[in-house]
Amino acid sequence: MLNSKQVIENSNIAFGTSGARGLVVDFKPEVCAAFAHAFIDVMAQDFTFDTVALAIDNRPSSYAMAQACAQAIIAKGLNAVYYGVIPTPALANQSLQDNIPAIMVTGSHIPFDRNGLKFYRPDGEITKADELSILQCESAFDLELPLPALTASPLAANNYIARYTSLFAADTLAGKRIGVYEHSSAGRDLYAKMFTQLGAEVISIGRSDEFVPIDTEAVAEEDKVKARKWASELNLDAIFSTDGDGDRPLVADEQGEWLRGDILGLLCAKALRIEALAIPVSCNTAIAKSGLFKHIELTKIGSPYVIAAFAGLSAEYTRIAGFEANGGFLLGSDVSFADTTITALPTRDAVLPFLMVFASAVTANVEVSQLLADLPQRFTHSDRIQNFATALSKQIIADAQQDPLAFVQSLGFSQDIKTVDSTDGLRITLSDDAVIHLRPSGNAPELRCYAESSDASAAAKLVEHTLSQLKKLSA
Repeated sequence: MLNSKQVIENSNIAFGTSGARGLVVDFKPEVCAAFAHAFIDVMAQDFTFDTVALAIDNRPSSYAMAQACAQAIIAKGLNAVYYGVIPTPALANQSLQDNIPAIMVTGSHIPFDRNGLKFYRPDGEITKADELSILQCESAFDLELPLPALTASPLAANNYIARYTSLFAADTLAGKRIGVYEHSSAGRDLYAKMFTQLGAEVISIGRSDEFVPIDTEAVAEEDKVKARKWASELNLDAIFSTDGDGDRPLVADEQGEWLRGDILGLLCAKALRIEALAIPVSCNTAIAKSGLFKHIELTKIGSPYVIAAFAGLSAEYTRIAGFEANGGFLLGSDVSFADTTITALPTRDAVLPFLMVFASAVTANVEVSQLLADLPQRFTHSDRIQNFATALSKQIIADAQQDPLAFVQSLGFSQDIKTVDSTDGLRITLSDDAVIHLRPSGNAPELRCYAESSDASAAAKLVEHTLSQLKKLSA
């Protein structure tokens, strides 16, 4: 008989900003089963259910991990409903509708040699308190072999498509050409159906049989070049893509320029007439400078913190939402739009921000780039040092917090410091209003750097310079 707490403690798997993450070699069947058993036992303390939902991304390791989770569900005397390869928000949407827990097997944007598990309560994402309870839970279980074969139901995928096509008239996007960069996204078989039903002509681009780790916060230079080429050669009005599990959007305008995720979120919130926002401290200050919102709550980075802030906002406001710098949009309340209502989906979603922004441009008869031109001109850029020990990242930030000015000077900057924010990592605003924000990734051994300036090239140079200096300091 195995003990879930002991198995997890010995697994090298840890919760990050979004789910349990680790190397594929560490996600052994007994580890996946241990997490599933503990999760179910924790959920059973507050909810009554007879079914648990499962879905996966396109990683080579995901199906076997789902099999182990399914075996745990069945061992509990529950039904396991498997929805196959679908976006994480599609699974979350179905879980909310059915009022049942769910497990998504995905590593999101991290490399294919890693994977992860995301957990959903019947009422939405698990909380940080739930994570702790799962880690502390001592569920006794056996891992019975062989693991069950899984047959996918199309229900969650179909309901996810209907969620968004029902918002607009069938000809809303008529005459528009949308390029869908499919790569290995979990939603690549859904998006063309969705956009075609709204009248668009869809051009499929870049489908890959190998897993492609797209990071919407640090778009690779080759993907920037590809997007400009696609937009020009294919005469596109927009390009849509996502990260691996389809909860973070990657959207380009008619010129093939990728939009920053938080700017896309700002435009979506504007289109939905959101009153109050919860957003991570790393988001662009153009959001506050826009003056579009009655209240903005700044949080730590990670959807659990954004969601936790919704409770306070809902006491005072009726239209609430949040989004992250990576573009994932979280709808914190039901929102009326046109002649219908879109129900709350308090987890990161990639489709809503794209459709709201692109439809807004179509309705206003302008290009997507024009929507950006009307915003306060603050530009952000981000990148990261990969394979950078998390302990070293934390030490660098801890040392910098002791003497921020000395740290800034060690990087070669001569400006004074206006403010220092340690909500999540270290965010320094310089005297010229430029921003440098350092933070260890919660999902992988990476040190992330965000920068903001009134000029796009200046923001990019801030990131490039800061990271190059940190590499030297840590050598």
